[in-house]
Amino acid sequence: MAEEVVLLDFWPSPFGMRSRIALAEKGIKYEHKEEDLRNKSALLLQMNPVHKKIPVLIHNGKPVCESLIQVQYIDEIYELGGRVWKTKGEEQATAKKELIETLKLLEKELGDKPYFGGESLGYVDVAFIPFYSWFYALEKCGNFSIEAECPKLIAWAKRCMQKESVAKSLPDQQKVYDFILEMKKHFGNE
Repeated sequence: MAEEVVLLDFWPSPFGMRSRIALAEKGIKYEHKEEDLRNKSALLLQMNPVHKKIPVLIHNGKPVCESLIQVQYIDEIYELGGRVWKTKGEEQATAKKELIETLKLLEKELGDKPYFGGESLGYVDVAFIPFYSWFYALEKCGNFSIEAECPKLIAWAKRCMQKESVAKSLPDQQKVYDFILEMKKHFGNE
């Protein structure tokens, strides 16, 4: 399944620049369609019918509006974890190495504190803990141990999971792994 990525943009837009940078940093090939803001294209009006503004990122026919949301979307769709389960061989080894380096950087920021913000669960913890539910699947698909590489980070995650608000909100790790296996079948990455 070939991916189609289109960016509806206007060259001096700082908001479009955000999206262009994010796409370039991830090495994503995309079609850039320059918009005339005085004479908006039918595609722009169709993809962003409420605000009728650029930039609009179109991924396989589905629009993502608002540049900060686009940056987050690009990061999530093309993140390192996805490369661990979507690839094999040397590419997967590189993705695992980069993922561990990123997690070690986060672990360094955590230090010896119980939570990223100090003594209590805070913004950074809430933003990052959902990714813990994917760790088991990444480890199984990539045949490695995050805990062996980042024990303080896993201790932090287990501490977070002791909070009812976190435990009730995160899916079972086996369920995420089963989902990944289905995705691998769907995309022919077995």
